[in-house]
Amino acid sequence: MSAAGRLGRLLSIPSVRALLCQVAAFALTLASVYLLTRAGASPSYLLAALLQGGFAALLTWRWRLASWWIAIAFLFPLALFGTSGLDLPPALFLGVFLFMLVLYWSTFRTQVPYYPSGKSAWAAVAAQLPQDRPIRVIDIGSGLGGLVLDLARRRPDAQVTGIELAPLPWLASWLRACARASRARFILGDYEQLDFGSFDAVFAYLSPAAMTALWQKARREMRPGSMLMSYEFAIEGQPPTLSVCLQDTGRTLYIWHF
Repeated sequence: MSAAGRLGRLLSIPSVRALLCQVAAFALTLASVYLLTRAGASPSYLLAALLQGGFAALLTWRWRLASWWIAIAFLFPLALFGTSGLDLPPALFLGVFLFMLVLYWSTFRTQVPYYPSGKSAWAAVAAQLPQDRPIRVIDIGSGLGGLVLDLARRRPDAQVTGIELAPLPWLASWLRACARASRARFILGDYEQLDFGSFDAVFAYLSPAAMTALWQKARREMRPGSMLMSYEFAIEGQPPTLSVCLQDTGRTLYIWHF
């Protein structure tokens, strides 16, 4: 990939755009404080935080990021201002940062936060899998491993695998499997590096931002007779073979047969 291509891909990541908006807003805030000081005013730190948040929110809106990014852009400087008066030890901030880093290791790149699917989704997935033969199933972005462990218990004939890029959820799922002596297998890695052709069923509970790339990969690699399942998120322009609505959650399990 060319340098321009890599730069374009980097700038397409929402978290990178949000960071750049904060950097640009900081420059605007410094200029505003300077002008106010030259005019004889004495801007407070609270005013500076409001200016920073306001400029960042405006820039975020202009860059057409999602609405929650606008809220984050505005509230982040105010949160920093609020915590500055609490006299908290620096090690606390480092600890929180490291914890969030290992929990949401790849969210900034993949745009896929942690979404637990729940027992009703597990049951729906199990019901849709072929029952007449041993199968190989993988949950991409398996989180804490609930679906994989449940399927391994329901289907002793199946080879059930979960792959997770974030270290902390992967470790938790691996420890859960060890504690239960489960046949479930958990991999620390990126599902984009997998060959979907090795599996009879691929389950995903990702985010709308990831669905187009997921479909392109599935279409290239999945074998005839296999199936792709997505909980809650459909694929634009690709009608599913089957849609299963879960009454207790109001969410839908979408299934594509190849």
